[in-house]
Amino acid sequence: MYRTLDIERAGERATLRLNRPEKMNALSSTVLQEIIDACAELNQAPAPRVVVIAGRGRSFSAGADLEGFPGVGDATARDMADLGRRMAEAVEGLSAITIARIQGWCVGGGVVLAAACDLRIATVDARFSIPEVDLGIPLAWGGIPRLVREIGPALAKELVITCRPFGAEEAKAAGFLNHCVSADQLDTVVDELATTISAKPRFAVEATKRHVDAVTATQVGLARSWADADSLLTGLADPEGIEAREAYLTARKRG
Repeated sequence: MYRTLDIERAGERATLRLNRPEKMNALSSTVLQEIIDACAELNQAPAPRVVVIAGRGRSFSAGADLEGFPGVGDATARDMADLGRRMAEAVEGLSAITIARIQGWCVGGGVVLAAACDLRIATVDARFSIPEVDLGIPLAWGGIPRLVREIGPALAKELVITCRPFGAEEAKAAGFLNHCVSADQLDTVVDELATTISAKPRFAVEATKRHVDAVTATQVGLARSWADADSLLTGLADPEGIEAREAYLTARKRG
């Protein structure tokens, strides 16, 4: 059913795996729409109690597919720019507890996808980066309120504005990760956590998830993320942003 995802079910658990290893699981418009569709499918009975979200290959996700940036004059540009927000909301809307299984690089939109999950486990050598400002665009897709929710406003500002990469140990210390483990222990720890959650009463678990989400939603104002698409399109048209983006892409091709 899906071109860019794999979905596996095993009892009370499902795994949604990004399947573009040759692109480091970059989030194209197709991937974003398929995640939205997959979440709708996973919410149908019999819904799993736990959904693990993972990336095939050496990285969790390289973030937004730079080859698929919406054209500013395109009639469908805003809809495309809004797909990331809808993707993150679809993941948060799952009735199941979601666990992000992170290895390798987790970049930009990949960080937003991970932040939309309930729990996050990464390998000690995982690397995180939010390069949007270097691309001349604001972090969109509801990424700002989700980062503020998970790591606080000061660190969110620093990481988003400076675009500096950071490691799993820092992400764990900041509260973004629940666990930071060796690569050979990643699947074991994810499996143990998924098994523990799956054994708990479904109603009590989902009620706890929804209660916590309701409290944090009022604190960080996720509803305002609807306007992120407009900020993204403005950034794509900004002359200084265009110059920065071209320099970033040129440097990336050389390096």
